[in-house]
Amino acid sequence: MTVHFIGAGPGAADLITLRGRDLIAAAPVCLYAGSLVPEALLAHCPPGAKIVNTAPMSLDAIIDEIAAAHAAGHDVARLHSGDLSVWSAMGEQLRRLRALGIPYDVTPGVPSFAAAAATLGAELTLPGVAQSVVLTRTSGRATAMPAGETLENFARTGAVLAIHLSVHVLEDVVEKLTPFYGAACPVAVVWRASWPDERVVRATLGSLRTAIGAEMERTALILVGPSLGAEEFDESRLYAGDYDRRYRPLGTHPRFPEGTE
Repeated sequence: MTVHFIGAGPGAADLITLRGRDLIAAAPVCLYAGSLVPEALLAHCPPGAKIVNTAPMSLDAIIDEIAAAHAAGHDVARLHSGDLSVWSAMGEQLRRLRALGIPYDVTPGVPSFAAAAATLGAELTLPGVAQSVVLTRTSGRATAMPAGETLENFARTGAVLAIHLSVHVLEDVVEKLTPFYGAACPVAVVWRASWPDERVVRATLGSLRTAIGAEMERTALILVGPSLGAEEFDESRLYAGDYDRRYRPLGTHPRFPEGTE
């Protein structure tokens, strides 16, 4: 028996890995975070599967469901939205399972920031413009931010910021970032990336509050950085015709001669 923690992706039912789909199809028990995981994914569950929406449940109740499946020898598909490596509450569940001796594995999923970037048609890391993306959030009722993890500290790097769970404090976000990026810095807010009712607002830090108006739903991602919509950037050396690389050796003394590994 194994508990399969599966990243269910950002929202679109077909943005799940083949591995994740197949694990769902083979598990007689499925626990899913119903507040964010689309019900369409449950169509992959086998006939007669026990399907449990964990949105209204406590951690203790969730672990009790898993322990009961373990006692019965049933695999569990545990679905969380996005990717499990960030803000999934998976860590506390794994700690409980380790204490109980219940085996588990983890299947990654498409994260929301990647889905938002795809919607924008944007490469976030453009040569000469930005080469880092910071995934962060602001403090909330459920989880406070560590002292050093502030928007101001991240903004000092000039990296692209993917700010989650923070559109409800938009004015504070804009106020903190503007001194570092400038009012003309491009920004985009994507609500429910990849869902059928996805919405996008493109603006600058200086115009964002006016562009959004009163639409402050929490299921949104704020992307801030100079690479959003940039046209003036260097081309990658990776595909340059004069770039000596393993699969395209050049010159009389190439770094990787043909036939070498």
